[in-house]
Amino acid sequence: MKDIKSTLLERRSIRRYEREDIPAESLDFIYEAIRNTPTSYNGQQFSVIDVDDQSVKEKIYELTGQKQVKTCRHFFLFCADYNKITEIAEAKSIELPGFPLTADGVIVGVVDATLAMMNALTAAEACGLGTCPIGYARTAAPDAIARLMKLPPKVFVVCGLAIGVPREMPDIKPKQPKELMIFKNRYREDSMLPDLMAYDKEITKYNATRSGTKTDNDWAEHIISYYREAMSYNTLDALRRRGFDVRF
Repeated sequence: MKDIKSTLLERRSIRRYEREDIPAESLDFIYEAIRNTPTSYNGQQFSVIDVDDQSVKEKIYELTGQKQVKTCRHFFLFCADYNKITEIAEAKSIELPGFPLTADGVIVGVVDATLAMMNALTAAEACGLGTCPIGYARTAAPDAIARLMKLPPKVFVVCGLAIGVPREMPDIKPKQPKELMIFKNRYREDSMLPDLMAYDKEITKYNATRSGTKTDNDWAEHIISYYREAMSYNTLDALRRRGFDVRF
């Protein structure tokens, strides 16, 4: 088991995996870490689907275009889930308010599922496994993935996580310095532009010199290009089709 410092600070996204199975004790540890996720109200407004069937992973790959989905040993889908509380409310004749139809209700489900993903990621990394979070599991083909996973109403995919024995060890990407991420007592008031420009140059240099595939990508334009792509996702409509007709 890796120590907490190396687990948190030496993590990098792995996209190529060995074929070997994840040890049962490691998988059980990941499951228990997921179960121990802190959640809003202890409502545990999330669920997880562990996909280890290669044929199913390949179907998800066809929908998302993310190669790590088919090369990893286990692909976890983390879902916001109000189906479970709905089921028990009906069984106990409890009137369920429209909380899942509020912006805060959706945010609660997203936060719970994301916290569960980070618990799973940290547990897997501590076991010496490789991981890669995949947002395209949410955005690429939400209706098709919901049908494939047989999701009931009031459940939607928030993110995916590829887990397996790593076949590669890419360079660690530079992150923004503390001055751009952590502020004291209030939001930073001076201009952040000098620090942002310096970070942009650092990322450009990293992309041009890293091991493996090299690019001329900077940080700002490259990230904004993802935002442009995301404008076509129509996530709100996808949420409504899952039973989350957000009204307020």
